[in-house]
Amino acid sequence: RGPLVNASLRAACQAKRRIKVYAVEKNPNAVVTLETWQYEEWGSQVTVVSCDMREWEAPEKADLMVSELLGSFADNELSPECLDGAQHCLKEGGMSIPNHYTSFLGPISSSKLYNEVRACREKDHDPEAQFEMPYVVRLHNFHQLAPPKACFSFRHPNPDPLKDNNRYQILEFQVDMNTVLHGFAGYFETTLYGDITLSIRPETHSPGMFSWFPIFFPIKQPMSVQAGEKIRVGFWRCSNSKKVWYEWAVISPMCSVIHNTTGRSYTIGL
Repeated sequence: RGPLVNASLRAACQAKRRIKVYAVEKNPNAVVTLETWQYEEWGSQVTVVSCDMREWEAPEKADLMVSELLGSFADNELSPECLDGAQHCLKEGGMSIPNHYTSFLGPISSSKLYNEVRACREKDHDPEAQFEMPYVVRLHNFHQLAPPKACFSFRHPNPDPLKDNNRYQILEFQVDMNTVLHGFAGYFETTLYGDITLSIRPETHSPGMFSWFPIFFPIKQPMSVQAGEKIRVGFWRCSNSKKVWYEWAVISPMCSVIHNTTGRSYTIGL
């Protein structure tokens, strides 16, 4: 729709610099909007490119790559794969906005959320498939059992010669009350550039920002947790040549099944 291009042009005007912008967009419907902007407002300083950014061969290397690919769990809209795939268009020493982002995960208790997920059962699907996918939700009627902890981090440009965005993390949380675990709430923090940050993590939430709601990863069987016990969860980010998916399993106070094994219930297409 053009907000990144407009923001870039305003920034260039404020900095008194001339810039050349390539607006690369995969969605053909959005391309029509961008081409209208280009014709009516932007002129020759913007070139609209209808292409997957990972496949585009840029006519010149860019100094700066600006994107809006972050999801509620940071990487759940494939920002790592897209930006790694477009990195060949960036100059040596070029910058990316965002520069760095981290997902966060915290245990929560919410019988309301659990029952809403249970009610999402679909005909002709596994009867528990609805518990093997995340949900972007505005959290109400829930209790956070412990502060969220950092899960997966990504940096751009990616300095690794062999780029691998699969991840595995075990997180441990101390619980101070008798409660019931129903799942995990996910958030993110990002550094856009320098000391400019955005966050939906409750402890550091950016004031007045409502562009993202948290994400909820349910578990199939609620778990009773006693005061003083620790919750440990294993979390995987997995991929193959066609898709990305998450798997998760509670390790303690008791073991759960691994949810969404091999992406059987939920994947994100590449």
